[in-house]
Amino acid sequence: METINHELMEWLQQMGVADGNLPMIQRIVVIAAILLIAYVLDMIARKAVIPLVHKVTAKTQSNWDDHLLSDEVMGNLCHLIPPIVVFVLIPFALADEPNWLHFVRKVCSIYITIVLMKLICSFLTSLYTLSSEHEKLKNRSMKGFYQMIKLVVVCVGVIIIISELIDKDPVAILTGLGAGTAILMLVFQDTIKGLVAGVQLTANDMLRPGDWISMPKYGADGAVQEVTLTTVKVQNWDKTISTIPPYALVNDSFQNWRGMWESGGRRVKRSINIDMHTVRFCTSEEMEAFRKEEWMQDFDGTGGEEVNLYVFRHYLEHYLRNHPRVNQGQMIMIRQLQPTAEGLPVELYFFSDGTNWVPYEHLQAEVFDHLLATLHKFGLKVFQSPTGLDLQRLKG
Repeated sequence: METINHELMEWLQQMGVADGNLPMIQRIVVIAAILLIAYVLDMIARKAVIPLVHKVTAKTQSNWDDHLLSDEVMGNLCHLIPPIVVFVLIPFALADEPNWLHFVRKVCSIYITIVLMKLICSFLTSLYTLSSEHEKLKNRSMKGFYQMIKLVVVCVGVIIIISELIDKDPVAILTGLGAGTAILMLVFQDTIKGLVAGVQLTANDMLRPGDWISMPKYGADGAVQEVTLTTVKVQNWDKTISTIPPYALVNDSFQNWRGMWESGGRRVKRSINIDMHTVRFCTSEEMEAFRKEEWMQDFDGTGGEEVNLYVFRHYLEHYLRNHPRVNQGQMIMIRQLQPTAEGLPVELYFFSDGTNWVPYEHLQAEVFDHLLATLHKFGLKVFQSPTGLDLQRLKG
């Protein structure tokens, strides 16, 4: 270092610099040279190295290198070059100014720490994007884990920066924080509970992005958008957004419709109340007319007089088993429930062949429209409470 400074001073003297201004001019020249070197190396990295890396990654068949060596990661990596160059070379300019040398190196250390924090966070973001595209991990709520790691990185970086500012060992600062642990836990209690809940949700596969969940306590009924450390964002079917604390999904009950989506069909479980006064035995003429129908070919009679409601249940089951939009791989059942004061409930239990909401509602309406339209053929009527028109007829 002394040799370089001596040669530089001789060169400046040859250039005609006065002896009184020689030290200051020498320092300015060295600082300018250091900044120029930092700038040149930074430009080489940005204009030559990064494009070369992108060309290499573009030729590979895998996409992990495209994410892990993205523009953001490489850009933050380039930001490290100038402060490192200044940190290493600044003693050439400030060797005889220890206070200024200490100050400049401290600023460089803080800047390097901040850039390293950004670099690690950008790398974690790229890693999260990569894991979101992985076949086995894309349905896992991994965002909370990456957010927690980023939080730890930021906390460690802040501690290092504080230690640089006050010239203390980072370990000593961590030791001093032991007394404030209770305060920190109080401040970050939602984050801590969210992390624990996120681990439980992921480990037990209770929730995935894209799942349809219902949680009336929080007004949530829709698809899960994302799971973070502090919130689970749900887009309701009316396009509103509900936010739920992750720990609430562990402590409280909620309904997850994922199994329905995976089964490929939505359940229909609806009943219609039959007027019990219309339940009777079929006449021989009615049975003769019914036996001419195709749906009676597999009719399993009771061996005696047939009840019109029994024949009607058989007709409904045949109708559902031959309906093109009813899932034939799932249970199809027509059953009679406990009689009530409002009539005799007959329940239809079957599944649609798809999970989309609108076709599902259309199928339900179609089936029950057909049911209501065919009841009279079996001499049955739907129970209906008297209306004003009924009372007028009785009066007349």
